[in-house]
Amino acid sequence: MRFAAELWLLPRNVALACMHLYRRWVSPLYGEVCRYYPSCSRYAVEAYQSRGFVVGTALTAWRLLRCNPFTVGGIDDVPPRAHSHFVTNTRGFVRPIERKA
Repeated sequence: MRFAAELWLLPRNVALACMHLYRRWVSPLYGEVCRYYPSCSRYAVEAYQSRGFVVGTALTAWRLLRCNPFTVGGIDDVPPRAHSHFVTNTRGFVRPIERKA
């Protein structure tokens, strides 16, 4: 069962790895240019961590469409989720919750 959960989380963690690479190598080249808080890349990381690959991608795409010169910006957090069966480790990747038998 654990292998199936790890396999299910693979696309989410690949997307998180891509976002971590972007935040580490590309984002510093542009500086603080995002009109929103948290920044669009941080929003994407939070969306993937809390909502998964499909919904996280949709939320990130919607956020990027709204981030333009004609928008005022402001605080825009990822919508909260009622519960989760996963936990985020220290590196930001998502793991299944260890259940005691």
